[in-house]
Amino acid sequence: MAVFVLVHSPSVGPATWQPAARLLAAAGHQALVPSLLGVGDGPPPYWRQVLRAVTGCLAASAPGQPVVLVAHSNAGVFVPVLADRLPQRVETCIFADATVPAADGAGTPMAPPEFLPFLEGKVEADGRLPQWSRWWDEDDIAGLFPDEQTRRLLTAQEPRLPLAYYREVVPAPAGWADRRCAFLQFSAAYAEPAGQARSLGWPVRTVPGEHLHQVVEPDAIARALLDLAGQPRP
Repeated sequence: MAVFVLVHSPSVGPATWQPAARLLAAAGHQALVPSLLGVGDGPPPYWRQVLRAVTGCLAASAPGQPVVLVAHSNAGVFVPVLADRLPQRVETCIFADATVPAADGAGTPMAPPEFLPFLEGKVEADGRLPQWSRWWDEDDIAGLFPDEQTRRLLTAQEPRLPLAYYREVVPAPAGWADRRCAFLQFSAAYAEPAGQARSLGWPVRTVPGEHLHQVVEPDAIARALLDLAGQPRP
């Protein structure tokens, strides 16, 4: 049986995936949430820090097992290089409200070029950005969390990443999308990547919500992940 590796966006923290991981475990599946906190503190290229963190988590907890790789948000850009370089065989890649990299072997920018001026305008004196939830107005983020306790837990984990992290281009080795891939859409903001997935012939599932819906309705998200991965569920 494959192990689920739930990769959080480095803009947030592992707590975004932990409720779904607990439910997958309760259904009899091993689920790991590698921590990517601190990947922006090492030297670039930052994608190597991500690869090191995920590889280390697998080596410690699930050596040799095949992998269902699930990436949320901008962690989607790491999927090709993870699928190509992890020591375990990656059976399925699932993009959960996530960026879908190009399938032609071209590298993928961490942030679209048109978004960089927005980020550049928020850089603080030390060259780092504020925490992700502080980029937005309160009206934009209040509905992302099911309750105030969860909001405090999630926002406390958010790192302050360097602007250089968002300027990086992450490799996307040719052929990475030849394995089984799928898309799980939460929010309307990810309709375009969902359409990109459909154009590639991937199965697409929608569990309507906002961008952090895995903490709002983790049971529905866990069920959708099992279905998209072709894994049994109770």
